[in-house]
Amino acid sequence: MILRLSNRACVLSRSVRFKSTLTSFFDDLGSSGIILKSASSGIFENLALEDWIHDHVDLQNRSLLLLWRNSPVVVIGRHQNPWQECNLPETRRLGIPLARRRSGGGTVYHDFGNINMTFFTSKKKYDRHRNLKVVTSALKALRPNLDVAATDRFDILLNGHYKISGTAAKLGRSSAYHHCTLLCSVDRSVLSSVLKSNTAEVIKSNATPSVPSPVKNLLDVDPTLDSSTIMEAIASQYNNEFGFDSSIITVDPTHEALMPGIHKMAHDLQTWEWIYGKTPKFSVCTSLVDDDVDIKLDMDVKNGTVERCALETPADWLSPEIVNELISTLKGSRYCPNETAVLVAAFMRTQSMADDVAEKIHRLCEKMVSIM
Repeated sequence: MILRLSNRACVLSRSVRFKSTLTSFFDDLGSSGIILKSASSGIFENLALEDWIHDHVDLQNRSLLLLWRNSPVVVIGRHQNPWQECNLPETRRLGIPLARRRSGGGTVYHDFGNINMTFFTSKKKYDRHRNLKVVTSALKALRPNLDVAATDRFDILLNGHYKISGTAAKLGRSSAYHHCTLLCSVDRSVLSSVLKSNTAEVIKSNATPSVPSPVKNLLDVDPTLDSSTIMEAIASQYNNEFGFDSSIITVDPTHEALMPGIHKMAHDLQTWEWIYGKTPKFSVCTSLVDDDVDIKLDMDVKNGTVERCALETPADWLSPEIVNELISTLKGSRYCPNETAVLVAAFMRTQSMADDVAEKIHRLCEKMVSIM
């Protein structure tokens, strides 16, 4: 049975018994185990739903499993550097958004062929091994011949080699959540193209690096499997493993009345300050070659903002005065292709310079933007 908590369901519930928020619904439900499925395919709504449950639901005497899927998106960990982890020009070309979650771990690509699971418990009951056992047992219940096993790194491997699931977690004062992915039928060509950084070699950073692994889809080995069947099997196994008897409750994370404050949570996750500005401090050191001229670029970036910038060019290519003024223009700006292009264009409009100098600055700007 699926209970739908949406605008319409809330209106209907008023004729029986008004439920002001999701937490009061859970309290009235009185169950020690709850299974939710998100009605949204938006990454920011689903990440906000995780945060809202963690912050507002009493998990001391209640455990909860959230099942969710997203439209195409790249998701980085809380302490990662997006310029190191993914090909940002490629994500922009494909129209794939970038998100930063509040848990640690590595970078992942989601699309509708990927299932996400979030296990919420008290901090005391936090147990990643047991959660992954739910997933592997569910898969083996569906297809007994599948060779799937969890590792000491809390990944799940297929045939002892191919990664089909990765793990990340957030531990609060008294509550915790552990979430993991499951590759069912992900577009692996897109995955490989967006998760291969084009600038990692020019960046120095202490940010948490991802650990590359060979991957495979479950449907590569059994085309008869589908995401819906797998999610139902995981829900059933969750009940079996923990002794619960929960139906799947579909919840709409865009419903502000049901989850007060969730709109702001989703909005905050979409801001440049969170996605890029929370990147640990890093340096960019590279050579940009234009017409056989070697131009050295050296930058320090803090909170996503250019803190220090140095450009070394031959004096007969660009005058030191022009270079210094260009550096001053870039200092304090976001390490961002759009903002850099706008600032350099404004700089060129306000300076008196020969056409050949303007063309050199334009080409230099294009090369700088290409690594952002």
